[in-house]
Amino acid sequence: MLAADPGYFKRLVEIQSPEVLWIGCSDSRVPADKITGTDPGEIFVHRNVANLVVHTDLNLLSVLQYAVEVLKVKHVIVCGHHNCGGIRAALKNQSLGLIDKWLWNIKNVYRQYKEEINALADEDAQVDLLTELNVKEQILNLAKTSIIQKAWKGRKGPDLHGWVYDLRDGIINPVFDMPAGSKIDDIFEYDNL
Repeated sequence: MLAADPGYFKRLVEIQSPEVLWIGCSDSRVPADKITGTDPGEIFVHRNVANLVVHTDLNLLSVLQYAVEVLKVKHVIVCGHHNCGGIRAALKNQSLGLIDKWLWNIKNVYRQYKEEINALADEDAQVDLLTELNVKEQILNLAKTSIIQKAWKGRKGPDLHGWVYDLRDGIINPVFDMPAGSKIDDIFEYDNL
């Protein structure tokens, strides 16, 4: 690295000030920096199986709170990817052990959009659609957190973006956006923030 860029490590030890929080899949084929062509320090990253935003996941919530309240990111991206093993597994009725509890969240997305997904005859097309719908639901889950709502009321940010990366061609496709302050279902809005 030093041969190509003598100042590389000096820049890395300087303050971290990314403008983006990336919530992506743990899949080894979808590293955020490679997909986006960014350098270390430009994106704050959290990864888990199938890029879920689960309200009981203290790891994710801690990352989200730090990114939003300390780093003051301007954008939060949930990026899924086509041919995701977690999505594919959630469409099956096979127990895989402990991960069944995690995939339950994706099964709930499937349950919500079952008719639309089942209308597709091709299994790959079903997986692709569930991937996109899962990303949308994770963006909605972000908007339901007190962390995001507090930031929207206080500093009018961050904007939320749902993307799907296509392993077949390397293209990122936006599937759902929520600008800061977007309306959510009343039952999830906190009045006292």
